[in-house]
Amino acid sequence: MRPAIFPLLPDAGCLLLLLVSWLFNPTRSEITSLDSGNIDDILNNADVALVNFYADWCRFSQMLHPIFEEASNVIKEEYPDKNQVVFARVDCDQHSDIAQRYRISKYPTLKLFRNGMMMKREYRGQRSVTAIADYIRQQKSNPVREVQDLEEISSLDRSRRNIVGYFEQKDSDNYRTFERVANILHDDCVFLSAFGAVSKAERFSGDNVIYKPPGENAPDMVYLGSLTNFDLIYAWTQDKCVPLVREITFENGEELTEEGLPFLILFHMKDDLESLEKFQQEVARQLISEKGTINFLHADCDKFRHPLLHIQKTPADCPVIAIDSFRHMYVFPDFSDLSVPGKLKQFVLDLHSGKLHREFHHGPDPTDVAPGQPIQDLASSPPESSFQKLAPSEHRYTLLREKDEL
Repeated sequence: MRPAIFPLLPDAGCLLLLLVSWLFNPTRSEITSLDSGNIDDILNNADVALVNFYADWCRFSQMLHPIFEEASNVIKEEYPDKNQVVFARVDCDQHSDIAQRYRISKYPTLKLFRNGMMMKREYRGQRSVTAIADYIRQQKSNPVREVQDLEEISSLDRSRRNIVGYFEQKDSDNYRTFERVANILHDDCVFLSAFGAVSKAERFSGDNVIYKPPGENAPDMVYLGSLTNFDLIYAWTQDKCVPLVREITFENGEELTEEGLPFLILFHMKDDLESLEKFQQEVARQLISEKGTINFLHADCDKFRHPLLHIQKTPADCPVIAIDSFRHMYVFPDFSDLSVPGKLKQFVLDLHSGKLHREFHHGPDPTDVAPGQPIQDLASSPPESSFQKLAPSEHRYTLLREKDEL
């Protein structure tokens, strides 16, 4: 009689090993590869998209790939709808046209998009699964705080920029446009909303949006355009939320430096708001036409002692105005000359013309020397840029180009 043959079954240890392997090695999610043919469709239909601009030969890109994929796995467990959150990537060597379109200057660069619109602030946080996942959760949180009583509006933190919307209904085109704007600018302003009976007292002429600027006595500003026209309300809100003169900190220094524009900086003590207000007024009066050619900033003298030392100043000398061109630093001669008509503007124009650079190396321009006075070539060495050190680190990115500033 032939013996019965039974199939071999795995023992309990093997079954446990298979189970553990399955639990800790789940099916990896696919990162969407973007190209010229699909990028607009995919990004336009995504509530939030995090895009990794990379190059295969870049070692920092290679290090990020598995972290980016695992963060995608974690987030897709929480947001399974494919259009809620998209993790995507662009091979910038293969698609240089896309890299140029989004002005990629280093690898890897992580850019956030909302409904196809690229956010100004890219992801610059820690490159870990936890940090990237937390960043996406933050981006998915509601950017607008609903108030239940108008008394909450009267007790707002007036050191912040506040945008308040009063709406009859939450389910309305007006509010949806407001919420879309808030999604983009919530890092720059605090957005609040009130609905129905709570907002009725503020809706005497219909739904409206109000800007409450910093300062207890600063007057409110009312948006007068269409509440369903995204471009109009976005432009108005951006103008209110992103001031002409911004504060530079160690947290945003890399971002500001990477914009590539020279800095015109007021160094002032934190509680010296009078000097800051004068600087803001003169920048608005004299230099509004230079917006886009130079960044207007203010900095805490105590926090930025090192740049002050570069120009042989200390906090005791503040307020001090200087230009950092990312190559050299130049000092505005005297803060008390700030209100002299055209003086601050000429300082900036002298940077653009190269005059500041020439004079530091060779003494006054011939046109500035009195008739009959001999022209002397005075060799000098202007202080090196201090804020250039806040630029993206070569130990974190592959930088694609160097800038030669004045």
